[in-house]
Amino acid sequence: MTGVDSSELRRIRETLERIERNQTVLEKEIENLQYQVHRRHRRSWRETFEPQLWNFNQHPRRPLTVPRSYGAEAAPADAPSIAIVTPSFNHADFIRATIDSVLLQDYARLGYQVQDGASSDGTREILQSYDGQLRWRSESDRGQADAINRGFACVDGELMGYLNSDDTLLPGTLAYVARAARQRPDIDIFYGHRVNIDRDGKEIGRCVLPPHHAPALKWGDYVPQETMFWRRRVWDKIGPFDESFHFALDWEYLLRAQAAGFRFLRLPRFLACFRVHNRQKTALLTDTLDEERTRIRDRYLGSRGQKEARRAFKRYLRRQGIYHRLYKMGVFKY
Repeated sequence: MTGVDSSELRRIRETLERIERNQTVLEKEIENLQYQVHRRHRRSWRETFEPQLWNFNQHPRRPLTVPRSYGAEAAPADAPSIAIVTPSFNHADFIRATIDSVLLQDYARLGYQVQDGASSDGTREILQSYDGQLRWRSESDRGQADAINRGFACVDGELMGYLNSDDTLLPGTLAYVARAARQRPDIDIFYGHRVNIDRDGKEIGRCVLPPHHAPALKWGDYVPQETMFWRRRVWDKIGPFDESFHFALDWEYLLRAQAAGFRFLRLPRFLACFRVHNRQKTALLTDTLDEERTRIRDRYLGSRGQKEARRAFKRYLRRQGIYHRLYKMGVFKY
């Protein structure tokens, strides 16, 4: 272990465990409050505590703001190398913001590859303007998973992650994740909270998540992909992304990692922005997405496990609604 002695690591773990215990007690108190409010004001209860996991448009568009401390985040002295791949296809309207959000991290040990699928909308010219600042290729591929796998064949790092060409990292994210990785060598996969933005980069909502819950992941993909980073040892053991999936590739990858025994940690911070617009794949081909979700659930649950997993996911959604409301009330600060 580098940079953190055993006593410091033990102190960190005890602090995290104490925080989780306190949050559990608070959740129980809120659930009791929910019950009392629900008995008197059913509509108000639903509006106050309903899950916001996939409610992308939560409020009128407004400027995106984050704490100043985000940009001041410093990487540890023994910072791990980080490899990021951006798969791209005809996103010329958004890709410059994506690239800038990565380069402006000013992370010294960064390997960054944009893997473009032979776009015809001016993306190639944008990539050429970044020559010398990143690696890029523009060539035909077999889809997003293939592009990501090709990209990671060109860049390597102790930590890995992919950022779609319409999403963005928040300031200081790489330094923050690097520090978490050094402090928690026992954790294999990290992720955090997300901000929802519109096509112009204005904030339209946020997604605050409770701690990781393995049973719920088998029923629904609640991990914000753009906030996710994993250690190289995960990739080395379970292999690349499954190219038979075009939408649920990250969920399938996470379930493989979970089945292999790798450990997850939800970090207490907003790490990235998810862009909501009418040209997203998930908005255009919902039938294919539903088919892939069914295929994954059948593979990891079977018919006997689906009822139990559905109950676990409902509990997770209830907790997500609680965490979101507590954040809105200022109880949780990220």
